[in-house]
Amino acid sequence: MASIVKVGQRWRALIRRRGHKSICKTHATKAAAESWARAIEAQLDLGKPVEAAAGMTVSRLIRRYRELRDTVRPILDTSNEHYILKHLEAGLGKRAVHGLTTDDLVDWCMKRRDEGAGPYTLNIEISKLGTVMRYAADDLPDVVGKARPRLTYLGLIGGGGKRERRPTEDELNRILEALPGPYAEATRFAVATAMRRSEICGLLWADLDEANRLVLIRDRKHPRKKQGNNEWVPLLGAAWDILQRQPRDGERIFPLHPQTMSKNFKAVCDRLAIPDLHFHDLRHEGTSQLFEQGLQIQEVSLVTGHKDWRHLRRYTQLRPEDLHSKVVPIGAKRKIRTSGR
Repeated sequence: MASIVKVGQRWRALIRRRGHKSICKTHATKAAAESWARAIEAQLDLGKPVEAAAGMTVSRLIRRYRELRDTVRPILDTSNEHYILKHLEAGLGKRAVHGLTTDDLVDWCMKRRDEGAGPYTLNIEISKLGTVMRYAADDLPDVVGKARPRLTYLGLIGGGGKRERRPTEDELNRILEALPGPYAEATRFAVATAMRRSEICGLLWADLDEANRLVLIRDRKHPRKKQGNNEWVPLLGAAWDILQRQPRDGERIFPLHPQTMSKNFKAVCDRLAIPDLHFHDLRHEGTSQLFEQGLQIQEVSLVTGHKDWRHLRRYTQLRPEDLHSKVVPIGAKRKIRTSGR
């Protein structure tokens, strides 16, 4: 018996049969969902294939993957996964899944590279295509696995290099002057808190603890937990002042879209001829500033949300010669602390 559930303004029909992958599709009306489910169940009863992979396009396969995910962990419109799937559908959507070749993937990666996508980004996108082909259809050839050696040899896919780019004070001031007001404020807040763009845009006034100067980040990025990882984060120094001067005329503190924030930031950098600077680099800048202000790794992690302190070591950017100023020279008298603290 199919499960018919209302999702938003549409109706989702889910069919589960032993020995078959789950089949799911959303419809405009409940009647349409029930009619479709009856037809599919009839095909299953007769032993007929529901939809031959040979005749399915990449676009249709991606839609099926989204429908299957709706039953367990929906793909949010603001998530990176949503935009990865959109890139795949735009570039490969009309191609038949069963006819995809290594040449097709090489050509697509070259086009994405020309659009500005780097090896690490393309590696993630190609991996997502492999996931879609594995879980949304049966008996598809592993074209992604076959294409990987050539894509790696051509330098189209690769590991993620750790970026060390920090804006100079002059660059940051010029960017802030050029950005529209709300986006300039969000940029200042990003530097002051080291928060990701999605975290900034998701902050709610209802989640602000004014007495302790804390704000709750819901479902914060976590290496293992995908949901329920809520964290209280201290708003230190300028972060509290920036937040307090935001207008309280809505549910969200910064009612902006993450993609628009990045788009405006990049447009301003291009206009000002500031090279190789991304909005996410502000997280690196903010984290580095916390260390420069004297906070220890365990304290910085409470602000940035890093679970593995090893990932924070690169932000310190300590130089060997700087250690001389931290050690009392031999023979010098060490200053004795006289206060109680």
